[in-house]
Amino acid sequence: MVGAAVRKGLAGAGFAVDWVQDGHAAELSAAMAVYDLAVLDLGLPRKDGMSVLASLRKGGNRIPVLIATARDAVQDRIRGLNAGADDYLLKPFDLDELIARVHALLRRAAGTGSPVLTVGGISLDPVARRVTQDGQQVDLSAREFAILEALMRKRDGVMSRAELEEAIYDWDSSIGSNAVEVHLHKLRRKLGSQAIRNIRGVGYRVSGTLPGQP
Repeated sequence: MVGAAVRKGLAGAGFAVDWVQDGHAAELSAAMAVYDLAVLDLGLPRKDGMSVLASLRKGGNRIPVLIATARDAVQDRIRGLNAGADDYLLKPFDLDELIARVHALLRRAAGTGSPVLTVGGISLDPVARRVTQDGQQVDLSAREFAILEALMRKRDGVMSRAELEEAIYDWDSSIGSNAVEVHLHKLRRKLGSQAIRNIRGVGYRVSGTLPGQP
């Protein structure tokens, strides 16, 4: 019940969420896909969450980990943080607090303290779900917003189509063969043709520039 509520809450906040329900599945998922963050329960069947965390860190996986658990002893919290967790949230918790902590961990991982992402004249607020360009609000669909956020978090890096699909779709989503390209086309219509650039043979990056700008 908690897992279903967390998944629904994070999805409602704009995140693509993959949900697994035992420790072995968690390790397999982390090995097969690249994630921005993990919300980890400790009381998992087959392999407990603390062992999963230890395996991740031993294998060099630096994904931010937020432990969400009913284990409220101080020593449990110390053990989790010392094992490599980035934050520790006790059940029962408010979904809004969980989402706020997720945003904070993503900012920390990106090396920025500001909640607003800015590239060129484009600003994106992940919490308020708001995008402006040169001070003017731009209305985007949920998928368009998710693609733009993923690209802006990458900053000067380039994201391939496959990486964008992983960033905005969960396992249960049905993905059309050109779905990402369709959303990118709509984004360019709203932000300007040069705002998102195609690096031929590599992928896409956000530049934030307008037509006629360098």
